[in-house]
Amino acid sequence: MVRFPSDFIWGVACASYQCEGGWDADGKGPSIWDDFCHRFGGSPVKNNDNGDIACDSYHRYPEDIALMKRLNIQAYRFSISWARVMPDGDGPLNEAGLDYYDDLVDRLLANGIEPMITLYHWDLPSALQYRGGWLNREMVDIFARYAEVIAKRFKGRVKKYMTINEPQCVALGYYSEGAAPGWRCPEEDVARLFHILALSHSAAQRAIKAVDPEALVGLVPCGKLCCPVEDTPEGRQSAYRATFEMSKEPWRWAFNTNIILDSVILRRYDDSAPAPVRKFAATVPQGDWEAMEAPDFIGINLYNGDMVDAEGRPAALHRGFPRTALKWPVTPEVIHFGPMHLHRRYGLPIMITENGLSCNDIIFRDGKVHDPKRIDFLHRYLTELSKAIAEGVPVMGYLQWSFLDNFEWSSGYDERFGIVYVDYPTLRRIPKDSAAWYARVIATNGDCLNED
Repeated sequence: MVRFPSDFIWGVACASYQCEGGWDADGKGPSIWDDFCHRFGGSPVKNNDNGDIACDSYHRYPEDIALMKRLNIQAYRFSISWARVMPDGDGPLNEAGLDYYDDLVDRLLANGIEPMITLYHWDLPSALQYRGGWLNREMVDIFARYAEVIAKRFKGRVKKYMTINEPQCVALGYYSEGAAPGWRCPEEDVARLFHILALSHSAAQRAIKAVDPEALVGLVPCGKLCCPVEDTPEGRQSAYRATFEMSKEPWRWAFNTNIILDSVILRRYDDSAPAPVRKFAATVPQGDWEAMEAPDFIGINLYNGDMVDAEGRPAALHRGFPRTALKWPVTPEVIHFGPMHLHRRYGLPIMITENGLSCNDIIFRDGKVHDPKRIDFLHRYLTELSKAIAEGVPVMGYLQWSFLDNFEWSSGYDERFGIVYVDYPTLRRIPKDSAAWYARVIATNGDCLNED
């Protein structure tokens, strides 16, 4: 029987660079993703796509909020474009940018939708990147000042903040040319970057709490989460152990949830840490560990998991294993076992901050967008999530990714994750079948998932 708590939060999510557009409007400064997509010689992004217009949510947000209300959406997680509110990242405020988010928040509240703010979803102001970006230790204090500005502006209206979205993907831009800023740094430098991100989260959390002690502050990692091929006690224990064991292979260790969560919550690195992390860890002063702040909740972005056998070894997926349009494997079990693993290790509430899939959606001859694969995917994942809740994991809510089709980073506009179709030539919004389905899930608090 699928059941969710009576106070469970049902919502959707998106990010500033992916949906807003207005990349240079009303005093906004450039970000590293603006630079990445505009770089001389052509964008590294597929089809030379960029976020200059994206979904044009900067101008169309009243329409989007009205649509959210019609679809019963209870919460909207969005990110602040740091360069929109502080063009150089650490200086004068851009009131026009703050006014935009003021009105966005007020309209959400007026429509009964809870605003949830992510402070950083990868679009660092370019001026800060010129100063070394997240490799610059000064970022700790800079990020705290930015957090204070946002907390003061939205005190009493915003109750939940997320500091940094997917530190693992922030780091990707420092060892891969496939993400902004596209630097190629040594592994030990990337270990230092994770440490600075952990300290920055901690400083930002303190800044928010100093302004609004009642606010809840989360951190949103991604990374390896393992599921047992066979659900036995031995299989569960092996999957738990494999989830937090850091790979010794170059760079693969950077895609573990615990590279950031161990720092801010346990104030240490796992014993399985590879040589570059151990080498950096030997230089960390005790005062840094004492400055770490455990979040109030863990937000987790979940799309697929790694299947492991009873010994914790990777299990091969059979030929023809179900996959999304992005060729990511469909593994609903990850949203059952992933939150269980995280809660067992860290003892904190969990918020599912992203979950969804890309489909090859089209407008059919009847003018509608039929996406049965998305409905099936979400149904399977939500059913598995209810199992984690039934086993005692305190899951606060579920935020579907994403509300709108949008700019999907290195894939440009080829991938569609939304429950609302965006016809990019016209920017017309067309709710997909999954939008109506999700509206019913929300209206019944998930009870309709028990129907055939």
